[in-house]
Amino acid sequence: MTTEPAARANQSQRSAVIVNPNRVTGVDELRAALDQQVIDAGWPVPVWLETTAEDPGTGQARQAVADGAEVVFVAGGDGTVRACIEGLAGTDAALAVLPGGTGNLLAGNLAIPSKTADGVQIALDGGRQAVDVGEVDGQVFAVMAGMGLDAAMVDDAPTALKARVGALAYVYSALKHLADNEMRVEVRVDDLPVLRRRASSVLVANVGQLQGGVNLLPDAEPDSGQMEVAVLAPRNLGHWVQLALGVLLRRKRVPNMEILRGSRIVVTSDRQHPRQLDGDVIEPSDTLDVTVRPGALWVCVDQS
Repeated sequence: MTTEPAARANQSQRSAVIVNPNRVTGVDELRAALDQQVIDAGWPVPVWLETTAEDPGTGQARQAVADGAEVVFVAGGDGTVRACIEGLAGTDAALAVLPGGTGNLLAGNLAIPSKTADGVQIALDGGRQAVDVGEVDGQVFAVMAGMGLDAAMVDDAPTALKARVGALAYVYSALKHLADNEMRVEVRVDDLPVLRRRASSVLVANVGQLQGGVNLLPDAEPDSGQMEVAVLAPRNLGHWVQLALGVLLRRKRVPNMEILRGSRIVVTSDRQHPRQLDGDVIEPSDTLDVTVRPGALWVCVDQS
């Protein structure tokens, strides 16, 4: 684990706040409380930037860094966080996640609290961890990339249902796709032998925990320089049940799932399929080509 000591706790730092007004309620109240907490710690008042439909956070994050921000608070869902990561990866600025929306998988995997004041305090306390990011077609992710069923599930989850029931909307969407035709894939991981399979989904994961606290890949570590590759190949409903039980019961070997690990992963299919990065659906393709960028992102984490 690459970390910096919490010595920064006594150092004033310049900061910015990027907020998604469509995912965060009470923005004025949030601003008043956050500004006061930062001022009380002896930091300058942060610059506030809102996301837009045209720019969900990447441009704002780059602007914040260009203007000298050392900490960038991000208030929004997984899509907002991922967009900001694109602007922060490879810089010295640290991401401080303030969870909102229906996902926040990065926050959950890094034990970042859901209460805003606690998330701000973590940044003020100065703990930092360098985590890996994956890159696909010039776009980055910090949680998980996927091709196949998982991307179709994300794409089809109704927005209104997500607002009402949260992660359960993805279960509803997944059930609609269980009978989708399998992919014929070749999976190349570093110099390992090529894996040829019929699969429903291939996931490339930097962390292992999904919505609802389900730990799909318990050995995944966000700062190892490698990512876990899960090939899901159930053939029928019974196989899906076996796979789900294996994950929920935390069995060492999960039926109908194979796991590899590496820093360069290329998944090639016989036809185009939906793809997703941290829950953002990207252009369909017959290839998911992932390069791991070790330690490319600083994140504010609790080191107590």
